[in-house]
Amino acid sequence: MRDAFTSSVAVAATLLTAIGLGLWHRRRDGLFRPVAPAGPAPESLAAPESLVAAVPRRPEPAASAVSEPPDPSAGAGQADGAETRAVLTALGVRLGTPATLLQFSSAFCAPCRATRRVLAEVAALLDGVRHLEVDAESHLAAVRTLGIWRTPTVLVVDAEGRVVRRAVGVPRKAQVIAAVAPLLGDATP
Repeated sequence: MRDAFTSSVAVAATLLTAIGLGLWHRRRDGLFRPVAPAGPAPESLAAPESLVAAVPRRPEPAASAVSEPPDPSAGAGQADGAETRAVLTALGVRLGTPATLLQFSSAFCAPCRATRRVLAEVAALLDGVRHLEVDAESHLAAVRTLGIWRTPTVLVVDAEGRVVRRAVGVPRKAQVIAAVAPLLGDATP
């Protein structure tokens, strides 16, 4: 009797946790978030010098004729402004376009198709908005540089080639319009 009660409580707790996590994920999925500009960390986020000094350092390898390739995971998603701009331009982002919706997709991603429809509608509705879709699997270096972790991911790129907003998941049309509106000024309907 006691084992049945304990099992029932465990099942109920698991179900409630799963429902809570599902609702949380659904609420956050597709929301556009501001992107922090590249550059040095603010003073409030900097590690204290005593902590930095206490971290053991690897010895510098001796110079050799053969150099190892850089670790692709090192600094993933931590590109500076010039590197990010170069990657975006290589992907087809045109500098000077008021707003570019850069979508990273994959071949078998069902939410990517829904995202493509939403972004294409917004690009057709608003002057100055361009939609560009990129296959994440074919552009792995760009995926690492821009910190793309899953598909669909949408980056909102301004006229200077800066990523100003990011959404993971399927955004709603109103969310996309609200994300690009500040870049268009008075041109939004």
